[in-house]
Amino acid sequence: MTPEEVEALLAENARLGAEVSRLQGEVTTLKAELQAALQRIEGLEKGKKEPPSFVKPNRPAASEKKGPRKKRAAEHNKGRKRSAATRIERHALERCPECHYRLRGESIDFRREVIEIPAPAPVEVIEHQVVKRWCPVCEKWQRPRLDLSGQVLGQGRIGMRVASVVSYLRTTLRLPVRVIREYLATMHNLELSVGEVVGLTHAVGKSLQPQVEGLKAAVQRSEVTHGDETGWRENGRNGYVWVFATGGPEAVRYFEYDHSRSHVVAERILGSERRGCLVTDFYAAYNVIAGPHQRCWVHMLRDLHALKEEQADNVEAVAWATAVGKLYEEAQTWLREQPAPTVAQRRRQYRSLVTQACGLGEQYAQKKAHPCATLAKRLLRHQEELFQFVLREGLPADNNLAERSIRPLVIMRKVSGGSRSVQGTKTRLTLASLFHTWAARNLNPFVECYATLQQPTAASPP
Repeated sequence: MTPEEVEALLAENARLGAEVSRLQGEVTTLKAELQAALQRIEGLEKGKKEPPSFVKPNRPAASEKKGPRKKRAAEHNKGRKRSAATRIERHALERCPECHYRLRGESIDFRREVIEIPAPAPVEVIEHQVVKRWCPVCEKWQRPRLDLSGQVLGQGRIGMRVASVVSYLRTTLRLPVRVIREYLATMHNLELSVGEVVGLTHAVGKSLQPQVEGLKAAVQRSEVTHGDETGWRENGRNGYVWVFATGGPEAVRYFEYDHSRSHVVAERILGSERRGCLVTDFYAAYNVIAGPHQRCWVHMLRDLHALKEEQADNVEAVAWATAVGKLYEEAQTWLREQPAPTVAQRRRQYRSLVTQACGLGEQYAQKKAHPCATLAKRLLRHQEELFQFVLREGLPADNNLAERSIRPLVIMRKVSGGSRSVQGTKTRLTLASLFHTWAARNLNPFVECYATLQQPTAASPP
């Protein structure tokens, strides 16, 4: 075979090899398309449609999960705690079911607990009859003085227990007035009009107003106070609900409405004699409040995260935002590693953190066009208010307490849109202050409301 023939055969072989590779690739692609088509056909035959892209995929059922079941922790491996029995029913046999001989002796074989509520009782309608009697000596009729203080509010006909139930349903459970009417009619056979329910809450709010003033004084005396505000509409006009909350066994939740969001409102509520630390977000109205101040790091970290997402391609900005976040991590790590730091150690660590924060702020605070300029100015403006939680034992670094405290009012506003009158706003916030305070102190709001209304000072609303 000549060299020309060999060269021709090699060229033909190379061409055929490339053709085979191309065909193999097409076969692989066609197999994948065929498999996808078969799966789609199977799904269509079963009547299932593919969910849209925004629908989350189904998680596997518990029965589909593989592997051994996770064992329960030892501290949870105990029997359910039994409640104190309010009634005991005995079940015993008098005679043997087989030979019918009278049984002797006894011991408890086992117990079974059943928890039930009694049937709803209809309301009790009490008629107070004042009897007058003739006095032959004085020659006039005499009658006793009817004193129903502690039983009803003012000259109303609704008892204080019903008033407490209505206030609890309206404030804590946030039920609409018509739902409260339906509940009272269904469960207690009590028919009240919408006006009666609303008027009842107003009467309770007026009676409890002195208690709210005590909460305001407690906020002013507190060592740590959390503050926040949210929008609220009153009779179609925009305004704001301010909340100031404290923690601990004597926790307080104080709400107040004002048309303004100015610092004047916060100064008026907190008072000029306040000496405790105020924890808030970075809203400018709190800048002029006197006294020590801790700014919320949750808001700062959220803004840093947004900056890193917006400037993902800007290595410089991402590095700067990461460095600021590490200051907070450094502070928390130091507190965890120092179970009982001295005052000198706290001050030394505080100065170190403030110095680092100022250094980061000075990098971009003067560069107006830089994406980090806004947060850099914030670091310099609030340099002394970022790490107060390092100086003060037990001081939180976030404003979550105020955020959680105001959330029920936010939900209420989104459902109802606000209130229709000045009195409606005042009643809402009076009841919210007291009921949320009782709940924060782990007290039963209904029981506390009823007990407070029975006090002589609350018997006759102003």
